[in-house]
Amino acid sequence: MKLSTRTRYGTRALLELALHRGEGPVFLKDIARQQQISLSYLEHLVAPLISGGIVRSIKGPKGGVTLAKKPEEIRLLEVNRLLEGSLAPVECVDNPDICERSAKCVTRDIWGEVKAAMNSVLEATTLQDLVERQKKKGLNQSKMYYI
Repeated sequence: MKLSTRTRYGTRALLELALHRGEGPVFLKDIARQQQISLSYLEHLVAPLISGGIVRSIKGPKGGVTLAKKPEEIRLLEVNRLLEGSLAPVECVDNPDICERSAKCVTRDIWGEVKAAMNSVLEATTLQDLVERQKKKGLNQSKMYYI
């Protein structure tokens, strides 16, 4: 199972904001350039993050985007839910009524465990954890990492 580019790129954009926290708003074009993400795609990713209260948009000549919360308050599970929705690998995990076999299906049980394991890792991981991991790797330039 793979995460889509929405979550991967959205997480990279948030990490970029976390790395520049305290420096003021960051232009989306700068995040796009640093992370090698198309600006138009990044604009689509930022909208649900703003609506979800993770990112704040500031208008004006010195505007841009900034984190609306502290990096230690932003869990990757929340980011994933805003950008993708559920991590269920098959639809019947979240909607057992769509399949008459759901109650007795052992493979559905496994897919539910996969979802729970992924949710657990993402719930336990904050944006600050990513910042610290970046620092441990000794990468001083934010454009040098990819998730």
